[in-house]
Amino acid sequence: MDEIIARIVTNLETQLPVSQYFLRDLETLLDFTLNTNDTIDLENFYNELSSRNLSLSLLTNAISSAMDSGLSSGTSILASKVYLSLLLSPNAPVFTLFTPMAFLSLLRAIRLAIKKPSFGSGEGSAPKSLGRKKKGRRNAGGNKNRVENRVDSVESEAEEGGYDVKDLFFLLDKLEMVMGLVHLDRFPDCLKGLVETVCEIPTTAVEFWGNLASFRKLCELCSRVLSEALRAEHGNQEDTAAVVLKALAPMILLSKSQVRSFALGFVVNDMVGMFQSSSDIKMAVANMPKYLVQRAPEKAEPRALAVDSIMEIVKALDFENQGEFADYIIKMSEGKGRFRLLAVDLVPVFITSLRSSLGFDMVDGVENSWGIRLLEALVQRCSDLTAGIRARALTNLAQVVVSLSGNDKSRTVLKEVMGFGCEGINGISKILKLRCMDEKAAVRKAALLLISKLTALLGGELDEELLKTVGMACSDPLVSIRKVAVSALSEAFRTYSTSLVTRVWVHSIPRLISDNETSIQEECENLFSELVLARISRAGLSFSANYDSFPRDTNSKGNNLDTEAELLYPEGLLPLLKEISDGEVSPWVKKICLSLGRKKKLQTKIATALQNIIRTSESLWLKHSMSIEKWTAPAGAWFLLSEVSAFLPKAVDWEFLHHHWVLLDKYKPVSELQSPSQQGFADEEKVGVESSSVAWVGDRVFLLQTISNVSMELPPEPAADLAQNFLKRLEGFNMHSTEVNAHVKALRTLCKRKALNSEEADSLVMRWVNQLQSKASQVLDLYMSKISNANKENTLLTPQTTVSRKERRTADSVSKLLAQAIIAVYTIGSLVIVCPSANLKTIVPTIHTIITSGSSDPKSSKLPGLAVSVKQSAPSLYIQAWLTMGKICLVDGKLAKRYLPLFVQELEKSDCAALRNNIVVMMADFCVRYTAMVDCYMSKITKCLRDPCELVRRQTFILLSRLLQRDYVKWRGVLFLRFLLCLVDDSEKIRQLADFLFGNILKAKAPLLAYNSFVEAIFVLNDCNAHTGRSNSNSSRNENRLFSIRGNDENSRSQRMHIYSTLLKQMAPEHLLATFAKVCAEILAAASDGMLSLEDTAGQSVLQDGFLILSSKEIRIQSNQGSSSEAADIEDEGGDSGGAPTAASKGRAITQAVRKGLIQNAIPIFIELKRLLESKNSPLIGSLMDCLRILLKDYKNEIDEILVADRQLQKELIYDMQKYESMKAKNTAADAVATMQRSDAYRSPRVTKEPSSITVKGKLPKELHSNSKVASAVADAVAAATARSVLREVNEGASTPLSAMSVPKLKSRTGQPPGTATTGGNKAAEVIESLRRRQYFDSDDDN
Repeated sequence: MDEIIARIVTNLETQLPVSQYFLRDLETLLDFTLNTNDTIDLENFYNELSSRNLSLSLLTNAISSAMDSGLSSGTSILASKVYLSLLLSPNAPVFTLFTPMAFLSLLRAIRLAIKKPSFGSGEGSAPKSLGRKKKGRRNAGGNKNRVENRVDSVESEAEEGGYDVKDLFFLLDKLEMVMGLVHLDRFPDCLKGLVETVCEIPTTAVEFWGNLASFRKLCELCSRVLSEALRAEHGNQEDTAAVVLKALAPMILLSKSQVRSFALGFVVNDMVGMFQSSSDIKMAVANMPKYLVQRAPEKAEPRALAVDSIMEIVKALDFENQGEFADYIIKMSEGKGRFRLLAVDLVPVFITSLRSSLGFDMVDGVENSWGIRLLEALVQRCSDLTAGIRARALTNLAQVVVSLSGNDKSRTVLKEVMGFGCEGINGISKILKLRCMDEKAAVRKAALLLISKLTALLGGELDEELLKTVGMACSDPLVSIRKVAVSALSEAFRTYSTSLVTRVWVHSIPRLISDNETSIQEECENLFSELVLARISRAGLSFSANYDSFPRDTNSKGNNLDTEAELLYPEGLLPLLKEISDGEVSPWVKKICLSLGRKKKLQTKIATALQNIIRTSESLWLKHSMSIEKWTAPAGAWFLLSEVSAFLPKAVDWEFLHHHWVLLDKYKPVSELQSPSQQGFADEEKVGVESSSVAWVGDRVFLLQTISNVSMELPPEPAADLAQNFLKRLEGFNMHSTEVNAHVKALRTLCKRKALNSEEADSLVMRWVNQLQSKASQVLDLYMSKISNANKENTLLTPQTTVSRKERRTADSVSKLLAQAIIAVYTIGSLVIVCPSANLKTIVPTIHTIITSGSSDPKSSKLPGLAVSVKQSAPSLYIQAWLTMGKICLVDGKLAKRYLPLFVQELEKSDCAALRNNIVVMMADFCVRYTAMVDCYMSKITKCLRDPCELVRRQTFILLSRLLQRDYVKWRGVLFLRFLLCLVDDSEKIRQLADFLFGNILKAKAPLLAYNSFVEAIFVLNDCNAHTGRSNSNSSRNENRLFSIRGNDENSRSQRMHIYSTLLKQMAPEHLLATFAKVCAEILAAASDGMLSLEDTAGQSVLQDGFLILSSKEIRIQSNQGSSSEAADIEDEGGDSGGAPTAASKGRAITQAVRKGLIQNAIPIFIELKRLLESKNSPLIGSLMDCLRILLKDYKNEIDEILVADRQLQKELIYDMQKYESMKAKNTAADAVATMQRSDAYRSPRVTKEPSSITVKGKLPKELHSNSKVASAVADAVAAATARSVLREVNEGASTPLSAMSVPKLKSRTGQPPGTATTGGNKAAEVIESLRRRQYFDSDDDN
């Protein structure tokens, strides 16, 4: 050792840079001393330094320079090891050896070395370039001793830049031991550097280290060093803890799991474990969640990790600190956007993680106020101004609902906080209704998700309006939202089968079978099979067992029938069957059953169950000794059986069908059960057609359809008897029209299925068709001759005052014959559809006579026998004749070409809504069959869109929409412009259909239609011909007025703006910019050039609409994307591709350039038009200034660039705008004050008081509350009103506060006391008038 000491001292004396030999010698000396615990050699070393006048600081500086040299990580680590070993050596002068600079050099060496680790095979500690180490040893030769060989070997290793990670572990371990000797309270910079270095080690190591075991050991050593740094000996623990937590915060917010786990683990485990010994550390950790809130990132995934990290720390805190953080979250929910969003994410995690602390799981006792207030804050955020926060709040509230639905206590608290049953604006039902109709898709989707989760919580007490809103969401334009709405509504129906839920579900879900999305169609089928067919199957198959358990009581009255039926049938079964047979639902149910049948998904048990339901209903009726002729099966049972029997013919029992056919055919319904249509028919026509109830007729129709479906399974003899029965009933012409169709179809099916081949089947069908046609023709001829003869007799006889018995019998016979004639005409139409090849030469002339009997043809008027008008005497026959003629024309093109003008003429002139409706349906069928022939009449057909009857309007809209979708009709000419009026129709159903057509179908099928026709729509809706340059004829002018919304009144203007907004919403951003330019060029520029007359009311309306459109929010394009808080919308909608940001930035650049060019052309037009309107003193100047004010606000940057060369013009525009806003504010305030004074005029004098500025401001619209100009004008108006009131009281001699003061009395101008009458009243009036005319210079408003 003496030789080593000599070399060390010699090296220090030379004051040369420290070499590897020097460090190795010093390491050898220190290792020997520490291992043997023999301090003699080390003391000799110190004595040697002292004898040569070398101070220890020289040694420290030499080692520090080596640590700070940065030549290689190996040299720095070796110097660091030597330095720490020197401090830990026995009897070392620690305070002399330890210096801040040396310690900071040590920390720097560690930070640099952590990036270049070297792992071996054993414990991961061998250096990287092991081969080069061996080469270095061979070059060293054997002429040196063992120590020198080792030094050269390691120095070669150092030159390669690597080091053994064991050395780093050694450093951290020794560093912890050194901190036990050296208290860093006197060196705050060293303490801060130590904390930052240790916290940086895991973050750097996770990037460069691949050995997981070594990384874990490294993190353990770092935790020990940080724990040592938190001891009181190293300074104020609160300050130290703050430094540690601040350094750990970025690691906690990292997405790298290993580093984040280390930092969280140290805070939650190590620092929380120090709470007992240090309240300072406890306070620092308690503030850590608040600090993390301020540093939390804004993107979704990092924000979610930050929320998890924050809650891990909060869970480790005590009850009091958790409460403080809950209060902090509530305050956050009312702060800036990013903090509101973070608070919304924290609330559900806080509640679900600390349920026991919040008191939600307590069965007895009072719940903690934290949970109540946190829930209230979350509910409030569901109505946040930012769409992303609204969506996030609704989604998180759904999580809370699921979490707190475990026990009755939690559910009760949740209902109270969310305001169930509250009709106010804060009730959750009201909020959800608004959110389901939100403009943002993410919000609507989140609201529907919350509703689905609330289903279990509400216990079936779902609000009707809320359910209807969810039902409407099933038709949302977005597929994802439709799926969520279907899931939410189906969950409610699956859980609670109340009549309300059943009705909404049945009217919303089955219609989705016609959805454009295949997955939604499949989901619709699956849900119908699960929630309807399976439920009916289970109920029907259980009836036989359940019904036998009921006691048979023959004396029981009918009053108990309903009660027993409710007990017998499962809850919700009868309402379900009734709803699926509704006229609006049955078409979709038919389509679903057809699809399920083709896919062979219909099971036999559904047909069996429906038969059991019908049998059980009949047995229950007979059990109560009720008259069987009054019995009807449960509504919808026969309908559903008729649909499923087409695919399950073997599952239907023939004996069952035969029994009910005989029953329905034998017992005729009594007169009390007439349908409304038949009652009116009897009142109007006075005929004796056999009356029957709607239920019986419907049951017979569906039974006939079922029989035709299972006809192949019928025995031959019953089938022949049944066909003969059908034909006999048809020949009687005494059935309901619906039964006629069913009988004809059933008879045709029986003939075709029982015939040996198709030729025989056609022959059979033709035979009975000709037979029925012949008899129907005889009935019609007989009726026409009867009324003709009766008319001849009446024209030759003198009018009598009394009616003879013979005439009464004749009238009765004619009435009965009329009833048969109506059914005969209808039967002919049904036969034509079934057998188009039938000979109609004998039928057409008779029908022609009927439909033309009411015409004013001069030729027909010469014949006395034809003077009678069937249209007047028998309107039902007249309507049926037109319907039958339409069916005949569908199968005969030549006949259709002749009669088509007659149909159009009758459509225009008829005053019967039912006939107009039928003709519209026929014209739609003609359009499909004879497209070119009908196209020229399309403008006359579209006039029905403004028909006075709502049914005709809705039917026309639906039929034309279908034709347009199938391309039988094109969107050209006036068709599109006339469809626009449906958006503001008086009928809500038509408005909904129009919104769906323009918002979904038209947007996808013809995306450019709204853009191409927008400007023309403005002129047409205002009935202005300036864009065409010519005047219209009287007829076309009347048509234009029919399809226009003339007028400047508020209602007409709002209707037009609704249409404009709907069209603008369908346009792409580039089309919005082009529309802006077109409105400026074709309306504003036309007005300034004199092409659009401003003297005409229509021209003024067009110009005003142009101003409103340019200032509407629908035409604006934001130059920048939304704020960071708006990003939640995008997060909820899904991720984007990697090229999306580039495309978005390019799109923004193009948009900015187009916006600049656009406004550059628009501003001169506005300036010229402003001067023109001012010269004419036009009232439209207000609309122009409003529009210009919004443009100055939205296009501020572009306008500043445009007007940079003409500052005077810019100042003039700004000055005019400020003057206009000031005047508008004064008028608004004056109107509000005058309104309040008028309302106060009805009060008694004692309670009358002058309005205050706060009261007046409360009467103003909400959007004006934050307007400083309006507030100032309100204050001025209130002050003026108060001054006038005081002066009025003084003039009236009333006591005022001034009169009570002891001040010298002033004499009036006349020398009389104030308040007494004078003759010089004119002078006072002149003074008041002069004050009124005084000019005020509002410098504040001008500037």
